[in-house]
Amino acid sequence: MTTTEHSPTAAGSGASASQVFRATHSAADTASEASAERVDDVARAVLRAVHQVIREKNVSYPEFQAVKQWLMDVGEGGEWPLFLDVFVEHVIEEVAARTQNGSVGSIQGPYYIPDQQRVDSPATLPARPDEQGDPLVLSGQVTDVGGKPVAGAELDIWQADSAGYYSGFAPDIPEGNLRAVVVADEQGRFEINTVRPAPYQIPTDGPTGKLIAAAGWHAWRPAHLHLFVQAPGYRRVTSQLYFAGGEWLDSDVAEATKPELVLDPQPGDDGRLHSSYDFVLEPAS
Repeated sequence: MTTTEHSPTAAGSGASASQVFRATHSAADTASEASAERVDDVARAVLRAVHQVIREKNVSYPEFQAVKQWLMDVGEGGEWPLFLDVFVEHVIEEVAARTQNGSVGSIQGPYYIPDQQRVDSPATLPARPDEQGDPLVLSGQVTDVGGKPVAGAELDIWQADSAGYYSGFAPDIPEGNLRAVVVADEQGRFEINTVRPAPYQIPTDGPTGKLIAAAGWHAWRPAHLHLFVQAPGYRRVTSQLYFAGGEWLDSDVAEATKPELVLDPQPGDDGRLHSSYDFVLEPAS
């Protein structure tokens, strides 16, 4: 992976992810969605699972104290969004998908930033004048489950650059770089001009990285594009689109890849890579 002059740190990424999460989620609103009975049921189940692991693995006091210190470090370093989104969110998404129709989804991840520039399709993502990377064109159509075009559907897209870094989470990258809300036309069609992103390594200099190193895991995610696809009256689709033959595609640390989400861009006569992908939205419940 190519590096920039000043690489992002776990602390910096964690602080940014925590700030964005707090700004876009109200703890009071989230808590009100669950009854006391539901909280009791889930919390007791989680604790039973932890207790069972301790018994089965004969966890010692020194190991327990090490885990306690690690949990404290994760919180103090602001890495809970990073840790939970990488190691837990894919199962939450899997459960949610059981009752969903329409396009296959994936995880959101920790690097989303709301309220980005709105641009009509065909669109070019905001980028630096000398933005590096292979030019990529993603096109397609948004329809409902009956095949009817969803006019004016929004595709909130964000991605890493050709060095694997996200704006807002790495120094020296302009705000809003490779981020935008693309508005599809009256037929739900869209065309997005950007660059092919690179795989990236989640920050490893903090407590999450220490766990990864101690367990002998790798910390890489395959290259991908993030998207929210949405329109009034429809359930929002959260997606990640990957690239055929890409590194780490079969061993994503976040376990979020799916065969249905893999693109196979082909070179066009204009010297750019071209790929198409259609999205299907189901009515909101």
